[in-house]
Amino acid sequence: MTALVRTPDGRVLAVEESGVPDGKPIFLLHGTPGSRIGPSPRPTVLYRMGIRLITYDRPGYGLSDRLMGRSVADVAADVATVADALGIERFAVTGRSGGAPHALACAALLPERITRLAALVPLAPRGAEGLDWFEGMSRSNVIEYTAAARGAGALTVLLAGVADRVRADPTQLVPALDAELPEPDRHVVADFGIRRMLAMNFAEALRQSAGGWVDDAVAFSGPWGFDPAAISVPTLLWHGDEDVFSPVGHARWLGQRIPDATVIIQEGAAHFGSLYVLPDILTWLADG
Repeated sequence: MTALVRTPDGRVLAVEESGVPDGKPIFLLHGTPGSRIGPSPRPTVLYRMGIRLITYDRPGYGLSDRLMGRSVADVAADVATVADALGIERFAVTGRSGGAPHALACAALLPERITRLAALVPLAPRGAEGLDWFEGMSRSNVIEYTAAARGAGALTVLLAGVADRVRADPTQLVPALDAELPEPDRHVVADFGIRRMLAMNFAEALRQSAGGWVDDAVAFSGPWGFDPAAISVPTLLWHGDEDVFSPVGHARWLGQRIPDATVIIQEGAAHFGSLYVLPDILTWLADG
């Protein structure tokens, strides 16, 4: 069941819980675009693992109010607000794809509350020193982030029509990616259950507008508001070496800057391979 949590500035955040009510709390931050109902293990799996999984719609997605001009760092205050509302003091955090920079922000800015951090197929900050940010990236993402660097207006023009088409037919965004998918990702999304799960996730993400998607991409393209090198909690970075949506060089760059981070680069995997490793990642987080 979805709960609505109000932030100190009056916004509403839509929150979902699954697994064991008194289990080990883990926040799972969804991708871009994404929502609180994004891909995650079945409740029965979470029960066996003893995990209380918390997801929520970032501002502008699903049922959550939009926060114009938000930075990546702003997620920390929202996650803290949700945790307070649920009576959770300390917790682990993970994020996949567009959720990964936000998970990094929580670890950097809430070190007294975060037990462990895992970032799956992450992006590095735009302008990261020594990193060719676009190297190995799909054409659609290059176009998206190039527009994002010009501001929300330019990106809204690009994405509004896509959001309209997804609302009319949620199943079409996944096939639209097929032309750019490397073979490992084609294998993952060929599964009917995963395609259906992704379609439901995208439909919920864009039910209001493309606002959350726009604001994520603009936030990734500007100053993040924190330094990944400030992260001091136990950290795991996972990436597939054939990823074209957030290329593997981003995880390598982060791994060189986050003190004592463990970096796993999986050969023969790509972006959606992160869905398969998520249960193992959650087990590692719960062990903390």
